[in-house]
Amino acid sequence: MQATAPDVDLTPPPPQGGWRPWALALLAHALLALALSWGIAWQHDTPVVASAELWAALPQVAAPRASTSPPMPPAPTAPAPPPVAPPAPAEPAPRPVDIALQRQRDEQQRLQAQRLAEERAARERAERERAERERLAREQAARDKVVQQKAAQERAAREQAARQQAERERQQQAQLEAERQRNLERMLGQANASGGPAARGSAERDAAPSASYAGRLVAHIRPNIVFTDAVPGNPRAEVEVRAAPDGTILSSRLLTSSGHRAWDDAVLRAIERTARLPRDENGRVPPTLILGFRPNE
Repeated sequence: MQATAPDVDLTPPPPQGGWRPWALALLAHALLALALSWGIAWQHDTPVVASAELWAALPQVAAPRASTSPPMPPAPTAPAPPPVAPPAPAEPAPRPVDIALQRQRDEQQRLQAQRLAEERAARERAERERAERERLAREQAARDKVVQQKAAQERAAREQAARQQAERERQQQAQLEAERQRNLERMLGQANASGGPAARGSAERDAAPSASYAGRLVAHIRPNIVFTDAVPGNPRAEVEVRAAPDGTILSSRLLTSSGHRAWDDAVLRAIERTARLPRDENGRVPPTLILGFRPNE
């Protein structure tokens, strides 16, 4: 059990007699008055009234009684509470001027955002309109191209039809002109005809060769054949001969071979050597003749 200190009398001691305390008190008051007067003389502040109480001696407290029991351990000290954060300083209330400026700034920001949105919408609308115009222009160009191609095809068809019509008219005109020339020649031929009363033709002279003309031509060409080989069976080589109106041989070709190459070549060489054919009884040489040659004739 902890011992308690004896009761101490804390009442001030009774005042002691003598002049020294009074002298000290008067000296202190004099100094105080001097200091007050000096402060009033140099400053115009309100004087501060002070009072002092003097003690004769400080009170003395008796020491604790010595104890033979072991000292008690000191009581555990409680942990210090955590420091409390000072409260955040309160924001000053906005003034009316600041509120008006903030509202003005907010209104400007809203108007700027609205203007930007309108500009963006106008750009998008312009882009859509431009794309639509380009699409319409492409479609119109495609339609114009189709129309132009169709017009070109129709124009080409008309030109082709006109050319065909002109060609038909030209052919018809040529046919009419040829028919007119034939009629004219027929009439002239009939005027100078040389046929007998039983003739039914329209030409001036008979065009077909006489019955003996082919034999005469073969006899005319045979002396020019140079051939010494013996050909069994006496085969016939048939040759086409083309001649001019005066009898000049223009060409010859083998129509039917005799089966013996040497005889065919000998006949063709003989025709080349002959060079000119005699005229028929009517004084003409047919333009095309077919002659047959045998080795043993």
